[in-house]
Amino acid sequence: MEHVRIAEALVRSRFPEAQAAFLAGSVMTHRRTPTSDLDIVVLLTGPPAPFRESLVHEGWPVELFVQTEASWHLFAERETAARKSPLLTMCAEGLLLADAEGLGAALQAESRERLAAGPPPASATETEDRRYALTDTLDDLRGCTDPVERTYLVADLLQRASELALLTGGHWLGGGKWLSRRLAEADPELHGRLTAGAAAEMSGSPGEEGVFADVVKEVLEAAGGPLWAGYIRS
Repeated sequence: MEHVRIAEALVRSRFPEAQAAFLAGSVMTHRRTPTSDLDIVVLLTGPPAPFRESLVHEGWPVELFVQTEASWHLFAERETAARKSPLLTMCAEGLLLADAEGLGAALQAESRERLAAGPPPASATETEDRRYALTDTLDDLRGCTDPVERTYLVADLLQRASELALLTGGHWLGGGKWLSRRLAEADPELHGRLTAGAAAEMSGSPGEEGVFADVVKEVLEAAGGPLWAGYIRS
């Protein structure tokens, strides 16, 4: 496979001293598109790591994530606390391109264990903050008469509702397309109704008024219900 050959050659030429390297991302899956890039995680023993670099190599867009073992663990801890870890996902699901002394295999096993264990639960305060923000934005949508503003409100609600549903269910979060993928995996039925409702709401489809808002309200109810009056933060 050309993308694997290109990635292996890049690692050999740029990082001959690499302790480990992984090739990950959509290019390794059925979701591969003409714009998919090569996501490559590289482990070095020290400087110039850690750093991140975007480049084009032999016509391929490449994202390099270069770490030391110590910085890898720091990033993994930070991302786990945020319940969104691209690094763990890349190492857990990626193809091991190089593994000098078994570090790559060990980090891959650790990544899979961490992902399987799930993210830390949301605190009561964070859940309330998210319920409040979703309630407030949903009220804005219900009173909105401007189709342009409605588009922005629906986009905001789709993201907030998806994240709250994932948090409530104890699932990992994601950004952009990964938010959609996380919810589709965790709750395909809800994902389908949210995305279909959002599309109908944005387009102003006749007979679909309020459908999206009803699905968002279901997400709110599952998280403890709408929250606005009585909400206070110091």
